[in-house]
Amino acid sequence: MKPENLQKTGAFKIRGAYNKIANLTPEQKAKGIITTSAGNHGQGVAYAAKLLGVKAVVVMPGKYSKAKRDAIEGYGATAIPYGQNSIEMFAKADELIAEYGYTMIRPFDDPYIISGQATVGLEILEEMPDVDAVVVQASGGGLISGISSAMKLLKPNVKVIGVNAEQSPAIVESLKAGCLTAVPARSIADGLGASLPGASNFEYCKKYVDEWFLYPRKKFVMPCACWESAQNWS
Repeated sequence: MKPENLQKTGAFKIRGAYNKIANLTPEQKAKGIITTSAGNHGQGVAYAAKLLGVKAVVVMPGKYSKAKRDAIEGYGATAIPYGQNSIEMFAKADELIAEYGYTMIRPFDDPYIISGQATVGLEILEEMPDVDAVVVQASGGGLISGISSAMKLLKPNVKVIGVNAEQSPAIVESLKAGCLTAVPARSIADGLGASLPGASNFEYCKKYVDEWFLYPRKKFVMPCACWESAQNWS
């Protein structure tokens, strides 16, 4: 187990958020940043922005977690509840970007975010050089993109197994379709709210993830004929 819940903000999201914000230009930092999040990415962005002295705005869903909103605002960011899904939240963020010139800190579809999350994979290899397989949860795809690319580039024989929630299956459905496919997220886990995976994350998953499961039915999905059978993992 890799207990990312012990991170400062309670999730792995601080890794990518800090990496992205730290690499902004002085002009971008001066104008401020914005993101969309049910809470975990928003907390990471808010905390990283506080450390780096940058104004932050987080667009949350209309039905938000009070604890997560309190945490976001406690780190000094402004929380704006809006919309019922990630697509509507992104639309609101785009409006505010046009009005105030904020820089978007995307939850998963960004090379700096992916690179930040990749440090999870680097740490796994440092702590367990003989690891032969990793199982990674996926929603929008930032975490699994980072972990899979880091591990496959450094140790190609490591098997990367993705797990998609059955009630939030956008990545698996996109891989089955062979293109980005929007699927409404119905999971009660608000952190699994991505209705559409990131375009770059989709490409990372095609290239580096060996097998996929839908949870809880454990149904194996094989979008590519070159992948190995998962009969032993059922």
